[in-house]
Amino acid sequence: MATISIIGAGGWGTALAIMIAKNGYTVHWWVRRKELAEALDRERVNHQYLPGIAIPKSIVVTNELSEAAKANVILFVTPSTALREVAGSLATTGAVHPATILISAVKGIEHRTGLRMSEIIAATFPGHPIAVLSGPNHAVEVANFTPTATVIGASLEELGKHLQRVISTRSFRAYTSSDIVGIELGGALKNIFAIAAGIADGLGLGDNSKAALITRSLAEMARLGLALGGKRETFQGLSGAGDLIVTCFSRHSRNRRVGERIGRGEQLNEIQSSMQMVAEGVPTARSARECALRLAVETPIINEVNSILYENASPAAAMERLVSRAFRPEED
Repeated sequence: MATISIIGAGGWGTALAIMIAKNGYTVHWWVRRKELAEALDRERVNHQYLPGIAIPKSIVVTNELSEAAKANVILFVTPSTALREVAGSLATTGAVHPATILISAVKGIEHRTGLRMSEIIAATFPGHPIAVLSGPNHAVEVANFTPTATVIGASLEELGKHLQRVISTRSFRAYTSSDIVGIELGGALKNIFAIAAGIADGLGLGDNSKAALITRSLAEMARLGLALGGKRETFQGLSGAGDLIVTCFSRHSRNRRVGERIGRGEQLNEIQSSMQMVAEGVPTARSARECALRLAVETPIINEVNSILYENASPAAAMERLVSRAFRPEED
């Protein structure tokens, strides 16, 4: 049976480790902080990031990257801002076999470079088979085996089918796609729009307003995603519309919650300092705006989220600017 390594101890990394271990694979789970690794190994519950969920004793918890490197498949589940550093440290161990499959389950776009997460991994590990994993998958529901679906992106059909067998369970159905670009962009951009949806909640706007905002967010996601090389149908699928819907509405969504608190008048630095986990939409908003400016793509919602996060704009004024834009056809 293959060995699967999970790189990252957040809620999503914990959920993937639990699910894959239940599938019968040997799981090595790398945890950056030694004290947390020791606590997880001893207590078998991730109290900080996924409380109340039992971690199987079969999962090998380690603080040593060299141990995690010795695997047939490695899943990266770090914050987007930490991926380059962690991937580089893993590469310097020299222990990753050239045939090891590398999967990004990280949702973000790198600031300044505009690189997707799989591009960072591919540059760090040239020649390795690369895949991505994304979809409407809140960690707590996946770990509780609540039925859901996801999509695996791989350029080679056989690689996608192989990972489909590794990842899928009775409650976690994996589909395959060759559109790695679109899958990653859908997973990254939806977090920005979830912040916008949360702001609408915080301002007390109604269901009609939120539905309109999310529908236009999907159009904006596709517009920028197509310019960056994704396929239109991907943004209508699990990693696009599916992930957008769940992240904009779910009580589990960190990004929606950040937006809601902003809409109620809290400051971003205060919100972030009170959170244990990263709301990926915050750094990705800036990166996505850079990409849109470079490609001359119109992204009014992303622009307004940036103005709120980084320019101290009033949430109410930003929403007013969105609804007072010039009239246009819906397909625009």
